[in-house]
Amino acid sequence: MGIDNRDEIRAFLTSRRAKISPEQAGIPGYGSRRVAGLRRGEVAALAGVSVEYYTRLERGNLAGASDSVLDALAGALQLDDLETAHLHRLARAAGPQTVRARTHPRTTPEIRPAIRRLLDSLDGVPAFVRNHRFDTLATNALGRALYAPMFDAQSVQPVNSMRFTFLDPHAQAFYPDWAKTARSAVGALRIAAAAHPHDRQLMNLIGELSMRSDAFRGWWAAQDVFVHRHGVKRFHHPAVGELELAYEGLELPGDEVLTVVTYSAEPGTPSGDGLRLLAAWAATQDRAGLNSGQ
Repeated sequence: MGIDNRDEIRAFLTSRRAKISPEQAGIPGYGSRRVAGLRRGEVAALAGVSVEYYTRLERGNLAGASDSVLDALAGALQLDDLETAHLHRLARAAGPQTVRARTHPRTTPEIRPAIRRLLDSLDGVPAFVRNHRFDTLATNALGRALYAPMFDAQSVQPVNSMRFTFLDPHAQAFYPDWAKTARSAVGALRIAAAAHPHDRQLMNLIGELSMRSDAFRGWWAAQDVFVHRHGVKRFHHPAVGELELAYEGLELPGDEVLTVVTYSAEPGTPSGDGLRLLAAWAATQDRAGLNSGQ
């Protein structure tokens, strides 16, 4: 039995169709249009399928659609590689549900001791392990120090970066580029939802954010997707000030989707000096905790 993700499929395809004008698609734009973008018949012609078949697909029935049809549809809608992969995930989720998904709900996995040793060995590099729900499952001392506002704000374990980003009033000060950071976070969560449609905890998280954050709800409706593989992120840390750090997301193979995230800066730069200050600050915090008996 497949999951009913027809609303998700319908919203994604409709939103992508609305983004493509006839001129962009290289076809004549005859007549007035009630909505922006291409008509269903135009998408069908570009994809090489019948209007009736495309209409069925856009109404959410991707189950059974072949890879070639999905790729043709992606070409007609001018999807990029990330959006095309997302379309394929939606189609797979609409197909038969696996026995594992029915009988083995996902739980928080154990982090192997070797992974914890790896985190601790990264001297001068903030690092942590997160799952597809963006729960932080393990971190080294510098990673915890970097995200001190998030760890200080959440008493429930594991801490969740999505809840911090959208529900904590300190997040916008912590992320100087909050809108950019938050919008890319929504896109990453959408990919996770398509890849793990049977994960009740993940769906509950999305529901909670949708109810409690107007910004999340609006960006979620936009149907955009994003992957945090690498890039640069800016922070305003309450103890050391501005940091501009390069991040890398390295997926660990296995049954659960775990990602090691690291941050770094060029030595001798203001951000490199800031990481050294952060390490010194973290050490003082540890000593203060020991002296107070914590």
